[in-house]
Amino acid sequence: MRSRSIAAPERPPPGKWTVAVIVGMGVFMATLDASIVNISMPAIAHYFHVALSGPVEWVIIAYLLVISVLLLTFGSAADRLGHKPLWLLGLLGFTGGSALCGAAPSLGLLVLFRAVQGIGGALLMAISPTLLTEAFPPTERGLALGFNAIMVSLGVSIGPTLGGILTARLSWRAIFYVNLPIGALAALATAIVLRRTKPPAHRPFDAIAALLLGLGLGLVDLGLSLLRHWHLASWRFWLTIGGGLAALVLFVLHERRRLDPLLDLALFRDRVFASATASLVLSFIALFAVSFLCPFYLEELRGFSSEQAGLLLTPLPVTIAVVSPFSGALSDRIGSRLLCSVGLAFATAALLLLGSWNARSPVWAIESVLVCAGIGQALFQPPNNSALLGAAPRDRQGMASGVLATGRVAGQSLSVAVAGAVFGVLGGARAGRILASRTVEAARPALERTFLHAYHAAFYVCAAIAAIGVFTSLVRPSRP
Repeated sequence: MRSRSIAAPERPPPGKWTVAVIVGMGVFMATLDASIVNISMPAIAHYFHVALSGPVEWVIIAYLLVISVLLLTFGSAADRLGHKPLWLLGLLGFTGGSALCGAAPSLGLLVLFRAVQGIGGALLMAISPTLLTEAFPPTERGLALGFNAIMVSLGVSIGPTLGGILTARLSWRAIFYVNLPIGALAALATAIVLRRTKPPAHRPFDAIAALLLGLGLGLVDLGLSLLRHWHLASWRFWLTIGGGLAALVLFVLHERRRLDPLLDLALFRDRVFASATASLVLSFIALFAVSFLCPFYLEELRGFSSEQAGLLLTPLPVTIAVVSPFSGALSDRIGSRLLCSVGLAFATAALLLLGSWNARSPVWAIESVLVCAGIGQALFQPPNNSALLGAAPRDRQGMASGVLATGRVAGQSLSVAVAGAVFGVLGGARAGRILASRTVEAARPALERTFLHAYHAAFYVCAAIAAIGVFTSLVRPSRP
């Protein structure tokens, strides 16, 4: 009698919220490390006996630069190779890079290990939205991405607070070691719980496009990052920026001739996709400046410690965490146009109010403005992310996720460059350093005026950028 083999029952897919928690841990780590280092830079510079301006800045730049260069490439690769293996590789790479950063014996190796972290962070940021949209039904996409926006916003906003506490109580190395238990748990859960989805038929990888895109984004980011050391008329600045723009033009020309491009430019023919991408970049240029500049105001002008300054910034992430799920769920019912426009209008108002702070503004007024900024971000991000991913075909979800994450990181980099340039050119950075020394009481009123003039101007520029984002949100169809 012939024996009959009995097929093992197929393992049921993991619950949607199980996937959301796993994704949330990875996203939180990757976005946290975009901001947690900022407040620890003085401690790192002191440890390695270097000036605060100079090579030590590459501890920040290397991470963001590698991420912005690789995001789109990894998003496209995920569509070809499957999402689970690359997500797991990202978790292992990021966690391993964190351990190496915490143990770095020299500044040069710390910068190198931050680049390793950036490779893992790029994988996590590029793939996370796609994992969520696969786990949740289309009618709950906004809710899922609202949860993702919480993790992104918490990572970006909590960075200064957590970094200040860990550096003050332990060491600057602790800001990297804090990732190890989270990363190990997320990697274990990924290996056990997540199922590997079958990727579509194999498609050739466009190495030329990846090289041109990486070179273009890398040179543009490099030029903007070094603008504070060069000057606007410097031939090095224009050669770097010009080379980057030329590479990006060649990338576009190359992709237009490809049947299976790394970045399908046809995505941008969709008005919703183009509008959501433009609004995303503008929002991060405008709003990342809050986390970047407010510590200078609180510590240098007002005299708060780094730990106190971090705690004073907590209304921003708390507000985002509370409001984001509601805005994401509401966008599933009414679409993204109204919510995104209202959110960026709130953000514009908050940035204008930030530009009205003085040296004696009460703490309750500061907290109120941060709540307003948090409401603006929470109303905007989940609906906009949902619209962007919803406008892309299913076989281009990894590519769309890469566009989303690239826009976010590019916006953060540009925010630091734009706000930092305005603040520095108008004398705010120099005045802040002198005020922080607490040895110039006679000249303090003049220094405060210089600081506040530069500080206000930087936020007025950011408010103008957010206002443009209101317009780019309004031009999309009323219900994508």
